[in-house]
Amino acid sequence: MTHPALLKPLLPKLPLLTTFLLLFSTGCSSSQTISQAVSSPSPKPQVEVNTSTLRLGIISVKSSKIPTGAIGWAMHQGKFLPELQKLGIKEVQTLSFPNGPNLNEALVAGKLDVGIYGDTPALVARANGTPTRLISQEQVGMNAWLLAKKNGPRSVAELKGQKVATSRGSYMHRYLIGLLQKSGIADQVTVVHLLPNEAQAALERGDVAAIAASTGTGPLLQSKGFPVIDEAIKHPDLPGTSVTVVTEAFLAKHPDLPQKWNEIKQAAVRDIKAKPEAYYKFHSQVSGYPINVVKASFPMEQFPEESVPAKGLQLLKGTKQFLVSQKLAKSDFPLTDWIVAQKQQ
Repeated sequence: MTHPALLKPLLPKLPLLTTFLLLFSTGCSSSQTISQAVSSPSPKPQVEVNTSTLRLGIISVKSSKIPTGAIGWAMHQGKFLPELQKLGIKEVQTLSFPNGPNLNEALVAGKLDVGIYGDTPALVARANGTPTRLISQEQVGMNAWLLAKKNGPRSVAELKGQKVATSRGSYMHRYLIGLLQKSGIADQVTVVHLLPNEAQAALERGDVAAIAASTGTGPLLQSKGFPVIDEAIKHPDLPGTSVTVVTEAFLAKHPDLPQKWNEIKQAAVRDIKAKPEAYYKFHSQVSGYPINVVKASFPMEQFPEESVPAKGLQLLKGTKQFLVSQKLAKSDFPLTDWIVAQKQQ
């Protein structure tokens, strides 16, 4: 039985890039689009920024209240909040979201102070006028997997005339669009929006020819026998990064947060690399993925000690250039104006 979400593909009669642009500007859980929200003049928050509570947004398919990665490890070890308390932050409230556009909506609405998510939605938000600053890259070189249904296509070229699902506005979506363009079939593939769990179910039913899957989901489906017909890491410019952004309002209240955040991250990364098995066990428990899937998804080299390493900056530049050139981001902006400069530890 065909999944209801696939009965109405997202704007199938429009060119793929036009579809992608509309997807980026449309939220999943609100009738108000991000572009509409930022175009409405509201230079000041309606409520005063609470300087003693940090509202942290994360991406989680399980609605977890703790992130993975270095910051999640620091929380797990009880080393996160005590360091933030030195800045006058007494409490951290974590809110989870299914994908980047949802987290962007919360930033626009003033419901978050800090967000950890993919670089693609973060760049789009900034280009659309959301007042954020980038303070760290948590992961660099994140892979995405293009998996086909069983007894389905066995190459990217065989996706012509087919439906491919992914989570709109995500780093996997940027990878998929870039791949289809490189392959010359961008206008011959219908891309439909499904969140990771929905996309996995659709692939298993055979409702879509393929899905562009994120870390975790990709290796999990591969272990179940679904063919991998491409990966982001095969293309130097298509892997993603995970970034941490802070609102300008909260940063104004806590100008030392970026430095402190990266001190916490650096210590946690060093601890992770010293105790990889303990970290992978923690990550597995938080995410719900088997340890072998976590290891395949998150190799140790993805966790940088630097706030923004050279490779991460290069990937950010490439992604921004792609989004701007294809008019998927409303405006261009210097990365140096977005990234908070700080001393390296």
